[in-house]
Amino acid sequence: MKSYIAKPETIERDWFVVDAAGKPLGRVASQVASILRGKHKPTFTPNADTGDFVIVINAEKIVLTGKKLDQKMMRKHSQYPGGLKETPYRQVMEKKPEYAFSEAVRGMLPTGPLGRSMLTKLKVFRGEEHTHQAQNPKVLELKY
Repeated sequence: MKSYIAKPETIERDWFVVDAAGKPLGRVASQVASILRGKHKPTFTPNADTGDFVIVINAEKIVLTGKKLDQKMMRKHSQYPGGLKETPYRQVMEKKPEYAFSEAVRGMLPTGPLGRSMLTKLKVFRGEEHTHQAQNPKVLELKY
């Protein structure tokens, strides 16, 4: 029995829209990462980008449970000694909720060129409006 390997020219991509209002950050991010990766398709191939496009709306209304808004830190490092910068999630969610969500998804995708190409298919917006009406996205109901 032969294994199926997806070829780039045969991959069909759909567009999905996800409403993140009132839903936990990690649960939404993990399901979005799975769709970006293509694991919901029978043609999933681990070493190929077979995933679909995902539009996330209402990123500013996403929820962090417990005391995570004050205790959890967004960390980045400049690669210089003493270059660690930490920002509480409360500040990040007030200023750039799109960045917070995309970073959560990025951490759930493969590292390297494959993961970076998957992340380009994620579009995150504040509020109900998005700029991808022409793609006729399907509404995706998350199961959590």
